[in-house]
Order: sequence, then C-alpha cells, then structure tokens
Amino acid sequence: MQQQDYKILQFNQALAKVTKQLRETQKISANKLTNEYELGSGNLSRIENAVYNCKFITIWKVSEALGLKFSEFSKFLEDELGDDFKLIDE
Repeated sequence: MQQQDYKILQFNQALAKVTKQLRETQKISANKLTNEYELGSGNLSRIENAVYNCKFITIWKVSEALGLKFSEFSKFLEDELGDDFKLIDE
C-alpha cells in the first residue's frame, strides 16, 4: 500500500510541476485560468501544490485551458515522470 501511495504522490507532484510550468511559461495567471475555464481556484491551487487526486476530466480541462490537446499535455507529464514510471506494479 505504501508503494502505491508513493506512486500516486509522484504522479501528483509531476502533474503539479507540469501544470505550473506550462501556465507560467505561457504567462497565464492562476486567476485567469480558474475564472475563464471554470477550474475553481481551490482545485488549481491543490493541483499545483500536489495535494489533489485529480479526476481525469479535470486534467483534460487543465490541458485545454493551457491550449494543449490532452495527448500533448500527457506527453509533458510522461516526460516528467520518466519512461519507467508505472502506477500499477506488474
């Protein structure tokens, strides 16, 4: 169970880093992102601080709000996590 919790933490930290980096690179304020794309300021803050287990639909909304296709956003996420990352042990 601890290994699974650690992997979820790793995923959340990578999601936080990628989201914040892309938002700051594009010079999009957190307020604009939350207000214009209905993400909720609390949700975005929790995502960027890695304290939120996002639903798939929320991650999709974040990617669109950042002007990316979900596949593009997930590629940034995969790159951050590394090739050997898996949520499920085999």
